[in-house]
Amino acid sequence: MPDLPIVLDRAGATPLAVQLADALRAAAAGGALRPGDRLPSTRGLATTLRVSRTVTAAAYDQLLAEGWVTGRVGAGTFVTAVPGPAPTGPAATTGPRPRAEPSVLDPGRPCVAALDPAMWRRAWRAAADPPPDDRPRADGLTPFHEAIAGHLLRHRGLTPPADTVLATAGTSAAVAELARLLPPGATVAVEEPGCPRAVSALRAAGLRVVAVPVDDDGLVVDAVPAGCAAVYTTPAHQFPTAVRLSAARRVALVERARAEDLLVIEDDYDGELRYDVAPLPLLAALAPGHVVHLGTASKILSPTLGVGWAVAPPAVVDAWRDLRARTGTRPSPAGQLVLTALAVRGDLSRHLRRLRRELRERRAQVLDTARAAGWAVHGDPAGAHLVLRPPEGERAAIAAAAGRGVAVRGLADYHQGTPRTSGLVVGYAAGTRAELTAALAALVG
Repeated sequence: MPDLPIVLDRAGATPLAVQLADALRAAAAGGALRPGDRLPSTRGLATTLRVSRTVTAAAYDQLLAEGWVTGRVGAGTFVTAVPGPAPTGPAATTGPRPRAEPSVLDPGRPCVAALDPAMWRRAWRAAADPPPDDRPRADGLTPFHEAIAGHLLRHRGLTPPADTVLATAGTSAAVAELARLLPPGATVAVEEPGCPRAVSALRAAGLRVVAVPVDDDGLVVDAVPAGCAAVYTTPAHQFPTAVRLSAARRVALVERARAEDLLVIEDDYDGELRYDVAPLPLLAALAPGHVVHLGTASKILSPTLGVGWAVAPPAVVDAWRDLRARTGTRPSPAGQLVLTALAVRGDLSRHLRRLRRELRERRAQVLDTARAAGWAVHGDPAGAHLVLRPPEGERAAIAAAAGRGVAVRGLADYHQGTPRTSGLVVGYAAGTRAELTAALAALVG
C-alpha cells in the first residue's frame, strides 16, 4: 500500500484522533485507499506519525463504527467502503461537520415521553431550594448518596455498604474514570458485540482491550483470557444483544474474580427495566469486594441530568477519590439535586412504574410488527431495545430502511473485529407512540 498522505496539525483545536480519521476518509475518497486495502497497525501508524497509539486506535474505532473499515482477528484492519468525494464549490463550508439526527429507533435514547411534566418541574424547583455551595464535592452530595442507596435497595436488591457510593456523570463517564485507575497497558476483557463507548474509553486510557464472545447466556466466561486486570460486562441486559447473563455464568464470573483478583465492571445501564420477573442478583451483591457497580439516570429519566452512580470496593473508592483530587474531576451537583428530589418525594418510584408499563407496551408493538413481517426477534423482556433478524439479512435491511428514511444500526457496528452475529438493534423508547409506529412501518416495508 502506498504511503498515506496524512498531515496532523498538533497546534490545532481539533483532536488528533479526529484529524486522523478525517485524513483516512479523505485518502479513501481521493483514491489513495481502495476497498480491500489493509491499513497499518495502530502501533505502526502511531510510530510513523509520532503520536500516541491511543490516537490511532481511537481514529480506527471511529471509522469502524461508521462502517468504512473492518477488523479481522489476526489479520488487521481493512478498508471496506470508500466515502464519496467532499463537496466543492460555493456550497462547501468550513467548520464542524453536521451530525445526523438520532433515529427514533436508536437504542441509546430514553423514553422522555413517559416523564410527567409536573413531576419534572417540581423536582427542578426543589433542586433550586438549597443555597449555593462553595465547596467542591468530589464524591457527590450526601443526600444523593442516601437517595441512591434507597433506590438500589428497592429496585435492584443491593444494600451498598457505608461510604461505597460515588456520584458519577453516567456509566460511560464512570468507565472512563475507572480506566485511569487500572495499570497502564493492563488487559481488560469486554463483551463482543459490546458497547463501543466503553471500548473507546478503555483504549483512550492506554489499556489493552480483548474481545470476548457473547451468546444467548451472555458473556462466555470461559473465554475470558487469563491475566486480565478487569472485565467489563452488561449482565442485566447485554448491550446490544439484549440477553441477560445466566445465573451459572454469574457465579462463574465472580468465582474467577475472586480466584484471579479481577475487577469486574458491572454496567447496569437499564437494570431497573424488566417486564417479566425480578432481575437476577447483581454481581455487586455476589462479590462486593471485586465488583464495581455502575448505574445511570440517562435511561430511566433523561441525559439532561448528566448523573449516575457507582458502588465500589473501598480500595477502588479511595483510588477514585485520589484521582478526582489530583485532576479536579467531579460530577455536576445539579443533576444529583434533581434526582434526590425525585427520590425523596416518591416520584422516582412512581415514574419507574409508569415507565415500565409504557415500555412493555412499546416492546409488544415491536414484537407484533416484526413477527407480522416474518422477522425473527431476539432479546429478554427488559430494557428498551431488541434485536430483529430480517430474512434478507442485516445489510440489505439497513439499506432498504435508509431508502425509506429510517436509520437503524446493525450488530456489525458493535464488533471490534469480524462480526460473529447479525441483526438490527432496534430501540423503542424514543419519540412518541405515533413516531414509533411510523418508524416501524417504514423499517419492515
